[in-house]
Amino acid sequence: MIGATSANATAGPEFSSIDEALAIRPQAAVIANPATMHLNAAMRLAGAGVHLLVEKPLTTSTAGLAEWIGTTEANGIVLMVGYNLRFLPSLRCFRDLLMEDRIGRVLSVRAEVGQWLPAWRPGCDYRESVSARAALGGGVLLELSHEIDYLRWLFGEVEWVRAVQLRQSDLEIDVEDTAHLILGMAGAGWAPLVAALNMDFIRRDATRTCTAIGSHASLRWNGLADTVEVFEPDRNVWQELFHGRRDPEESYRAQLWHFLNCVAAGQKPMVSGGEGLAAVRIVEAARRSSNSECVTQVEPGARRRELGGIA
Repeated sequence: MIGATSANATAGPEFSSIDEALAIRPQAAVIANPATMHLNAAMRLAGAGVHLLVEKPLTTSTAGLAEWIGTTEANGIVLMVGYNLRFLPSLRCFRDLLMEDRIGRVLSVRAEVGQWLPAWRPGCDYRESVSARAALGGGVLLELSHEIDYLRWLFGEVEWVRAVQLRQSDLEIDVEDTAHLILGMAGAGWAPLVAALNMDFIRRDATRTCTAIGSHASLRWNGLADTVEVFEPDRNVWQELFHGRRDPEESYRAQLWHFLNCVAAGQKPMVSGGEGLAAVRIVEAARRSSNSECVTQVEPGARRRELGGIA
């Protein structure tokens, strides 16, 4: 199904084809089909002047992507990628504290995300899900690329990657269920640093955390508990600084309102097409690194100057 917002409608009707949707001259659309199909739909809609919110990842390959993004944005199309964690109040608090030097200069970063894939979508056969199938853009690197996006947002551009992607479990999937990445970050106001990122579909104790180790203290974000904590040596215990509402819909609502406001004002969104391109470039670099068993440079085109800085 395709949902669209029209100049002549207060609620978005449903359609079974892009042609039907375009017949009502929609102003904006949300693309939430499998990642391998994102770009085909996006190109049709953008070509008709429709503003787009595209579910992450933007697509599964960077081939021709930079050129299309450039043309689309030059034509006044608002193109936003659905990395909704950027709108989570706890992660925004975590970022604000880092930018305020709450823990001093950031020296190292450890991030982790994982959950048992069959438990993701209760009542659905995980083997038929997007996450489990390469043809639909599955695997931890693409499906959990939220982590790649927010690490860039917090700590600066990724310049190189050393990665290992594995299929370790007995899950009936044809994609990687585990990935371990070492990321060389440019730094966001600090000297360059290294981040370790572990991603998986196999752990039974669901987790989503990021710990920044600073020159004066450590700061920890827990995305599932919706908390931010600090560890300072004089107290020798983790102290809670922020505790959110744990509303699973909150970040999606904020993301949608941001997109609609950008459409109304003709402004570039926080998570632009260029930001989505950067995440896919890092995924591709991670795959090359795993296959070659060596450190791999992320393409020069992914550097911060191309993206206009960090939102």
